[in-house]
Amino acid sequence: QVQLVESGGGLVQAGGSLRLSCVASGRSINSYAMEWFRQAPGKEREFVAAISWSGGNTVYTDSVKGRFTISTHNLKDTVYLQMNSLKPEDTAVYYCAAGLGKRLGSSSEFMDYWGKGTLVTVSS
Repeated sequence: QVQLVESGGGLVQAGGSLRLSCVASGRSINSYAMEWFRQAPGKEREFVAAISWSGGNTVYTDSVKGRFTISTHNLKDTVYLQMNSLKPEDTAVYYCAAGLGKRLGSSSEFMDYWGKGTLVTVSS
């Protein structure tokens, strides 16, 4: 069993920054691919970024490349999503997910565990 708890969401103006955190707990957590997804009102959940616990491999969706950075702090079992140059279209609930042995960038149906999400609102 894996538990994921997100934090760090909030209201920010366009062009601003936020850092989301996802604290993971459970057995063999290092065996999981860690991913961030987001879901905007009225839209489907979409992939944002993924990372391995070694930190050496990352994957991003095109719309956030150059603006978002995913990273890990292995001693804290925490995954971060640093979001810079935020745009109103980044407004969504952001979810942390874990997939056992999954390829980085796997879509949501392949994830095994999910956090409850944290809301990010970007005002124009």
